[in-house]
Amino acid sequence: MNHIYKLHARLLKTGHHNHPLALRRLLLSCAASAPASLSYARSIFDLIAFPDTFAFNTIIRAHADSSPSFSLSLFSKMAMAGVSPDHFTFPFVLKACARLQTGLDLHSLLFKLGFDSDVYVQNGLIHFYGCCGFLDFALKVFEEMPERDLVSWSSMIACFAKNGFGYEALALFQRMQLVGTVKPDEVIVLSVVSAISILGDLELGKWIRGFISRNGLEFTVSLGTALVDMFSRCGCIEESMRVFDEMGERNVLTWTALINGLAVHGRSAEALRMFYEMRNHGFQPDHVTFTGVLVACSHGGLVSEGWHVFESIRNEYGMEPLPEHYGCMVDLLGRAGLLNEACKFVDGMPIRPNSIIWRTLLGACVNHNYIELAEKVKEKINELDSYHDGDYVLLSNVYGGVGRWAEKAGVRNSMREKRISKKPGCSLINVNHLIHEFVAGDNNHPQFESIREFLVSMIDSLKVVGYTPDISNVLFDIEEEEKESTLGYHSEKLAVAFALLCFKDSRTIRVMKNLRICHDCHCFMKYASDVFEREIIIRDRNRFHHFSKGSCSCRDYW
Repeated sequence: MNHIYKLHARLLKTGHHNHPLALRRLLLSCAASAPASLSYARSIFDLIAFPDTFAFNTIIRAHADSSPSFSLSLFSKMAMAGVSPDHFTFPFVLKACARLQTGLDLHSLLFKLGFDSDVYVQNGLIHFYGCCGFLDFALKVFEEMPERDLVSWSSMIACFAKNGFGYEALALFQRMQLVGTVKPDEVIVLSVVSAISILGDLELGKWIRGFISRNGLEFTVSLGTALVDMFSRCGCIEESMRVFDEMGERNVLTWTALINGLAVHGRSAEALRMFYEMRNHGFQPDHVTFTGVLVACSHGGLVSEGWHVFESIRNEYGMEPLPEHYGCMVDLLGRAGLLNEACKFVDGMPIRPNSIIWRTLLGACVNHNYIELAEKVKEKINELDSYHDGDYVLLSNVYGGVGRWAEKAGVRNSMREKRISKKPGCSLINVNHLIHEFVAGDNNHPQFESIREFLVSMIDSLKVVGYTPDISNVLFDIEEEEKESTLGYHSEKLAVAFALLCFKDSRTIRVMKNLRICHDCHCFMKYASDVFEREIIIRDRNRFHHFSKGSCSCRDYW
């Protein structure tokens, strides 16, 4: 901002401060310094008696990211003033629309004015449709472009990645390379890294790491940080740490990415150490950093350390804890079995507890069989969100866990009356870059019979060395033999059995699961890792479990 003030002072001194060209120059400088200079930019814009297209474009662009509503109001003002837009106007307007998830009628205006075939506008449309989730429209614009530049490819790849279509993003990246008209830059590679993070495919992760080196791309802070996060999501925290150590420069996002990775991989003490090392390097933690380190403390049972970190948010850094920080503390206390302390903490919160915080407490009540407290907490949740399937399942589980079948049936009946369906357990496994999906109790996989037979033999082998199915996880009033059969078809067991059938070498088995792994499957995986001499990594809803030689990285604390 100082250079802008100096420029304005110089114009005032020479008497040119009201000259249209001088005002345009000032406005352009303010826009380049946005968002810090937005109010100053508006005051300069107001001094222009008859703003032209350039002036409107400049002020619209300056507000498109941080104040999109104002950006669109300026576009309306531009139209009312009779100032004609050009092909630079609409990319900025589309950017503002993308931030607000609005403006679907803008495409027809572009067509009417004849801008729909301009490459800059088309790129803006691809970005806009991608942000709003209309991938078919984005792809239609992309495919109909007579010529595509680097931004065109980058925008479409980013659309796929941001909307969870990892393989489609990678396929388009490969197609771009085959076309050969543009050379990939850091922005495109960041989108590819994001796509691989979604897929959790470690081999693809190693490939993109090599691609960066082979193509001489600069190993920037942004790229390094993305790789740290990607390798963590792919289940290889060791590779994350290697990338981190290789980085010549880091920022708070880099440190936070590694802390989060260590936390979800059960390396709690290391995550805490990195948090303090980050501070020693002069980096100020942000709210995301605090969430990561509190998650680490929760997963590692580090209660006193977690309290110290939580209190430091306000006492040492002058920041107000966010709801997610309070939620982490409830989780920390609840996992440790300190339910009374957790309740007092929730009652003493300076902000109103949301449904997520109450839900966290409910989960802790179920894990520790605090039935009366679970019932009270469920009543609190009903006041905020009475249609979440997980709450009913948790309460049903706590009744079933102690054999109170009538109450359990009552919960299930309530779900049926409200038409609330339970989300089925689902596990994904990547075999030769093809995702195989397994759903608990589902026999739709083409190789189901061979998988089932092998899984039965696996269970028999594990029983010989001490595995006993934990039938308390099957919360139905049925015979024990039926309970064991139900347990046998949990989705992660089917996925691991399939992997053992497919992989004859000693490669690590990696499974992604949508729900929290149950106690029986956790026990099963420990025995399987020992008997079949395989490392098994299960990425469940909350964390990674690394099973090796009969033990798990979580130390049975999850």
